[in-house]
Amino acid sequence: MTKADIVNEISKTTGIEKITVQRTVEALMDSVKESLQKGNNVYLRGFGSFIVKKRAEKTARNISKNTTIIIPEHFIPAFKPAKTFVIQVKSNVSE
Repeated sequence: MTKADIVNEISKTTGIEKITVQRTVEALMDSVKESLQKGNNVYLRGFGSFIVKKRAEKTARNISKNTTIIIPEHFIPAFKPAKTFVIQVKSNVSE
């Protein structure tokens, strides 16, 4: 499902114009990005959490050149789904 699909689905179920829904969805995504850039986590009860994970410094190898490099400590965004969300997905996805 793409962002356009989400906008269409919300517009269809709520009756709100697509352009308004699109602005709202984009504003939500911008707010999440800005919060994570500041180092703040975003918690959406019943859905999940957008969190900032810290990756420690590590040594990596470039196999083609047979050299080692140091990858500095850095932060990455991550999503951790809520337990209720995981249970719903597990019980509804057909295999």
